[in-house]
Amino acid sequence: MSLSSIQPTLSTLKTCQVDIGTGMDIVSDVALDLVEAQGTDDSPSLRKLEQMMLECATLDREINCFVESVEQMTARVRHEPPHAMFTLLDSVKDRFSELMATDADIQRHSKVVAFRDSIRKSVLQGNQMAAANVEEELDEDIAVTQSQTNFTCPLTQVEMVNPVKNKKCQHYYDQEAALAMIKTKHNNKKKFRCPVVGCGNMDVKQSDLELDLVMKRMIQNHKRQSGKS
Repeated sequence: MSLSSIQPTLSTLKTCQVDIGTGMDIVSDVALDLVEAQGTDDSPSLRKLEQMMLECATLDREINCFVESVEQMTARVRHEPPHAMFTLLDSVKDRFSELMATDADIQRHSKVVAFRDSIRKSVLQGNQMAAANVEEELDEDIAVTQSQTNFTCPLTQVEMVNPVKNKKCQHYYDQEAALAMIKTKHNNKKKFRCPVVGCGNMDVKQSDLELDLVMKRMIQNHKRQSGKS
């Protein structure tokens, strides 16, 4: 086995991870459809979807740990004598076991957390909309104005596609724009300041951002209602 043959395999696994993430997003969308249709977060179908999320999260975590263990051990082998290649497999297995043991709680997987949070928010939003139905016509103009403002990314000044919420300051950005800005600032050894006027958050980190599926759904509904593609 040569080190050059390892990288294509890792690339394939990383592609699988992207597909798993896409699948989890689809499951989340189906779950939100179900909640909107049934008006409850307690149904057998929803529990099955949550189980699917947990199974995907388990697989995603296993791939993460395996890829990380292979990358770490192969990087070490490159600086050791040639005979170290003979123990590479055992080293990878040992490191994989260590990584798997460090954080075995898939309940904290970011997409699982986002899934449950989006379900909770969707139910809450549905209840609030039902309670405020009598005042809907009076509040319509205000709600539209607020929605248009909230849907605009402060970085791009256009409507968000994949909105993420900053857990520290509660502001929203488009995911792609925010991650690109964080990367750019990091490469220049600078901190990314929240672009919302008046916000005192001087150091926005990727770990601070969480995808808000309910907000994303609101944007999609807004597009459909306004006739946008």
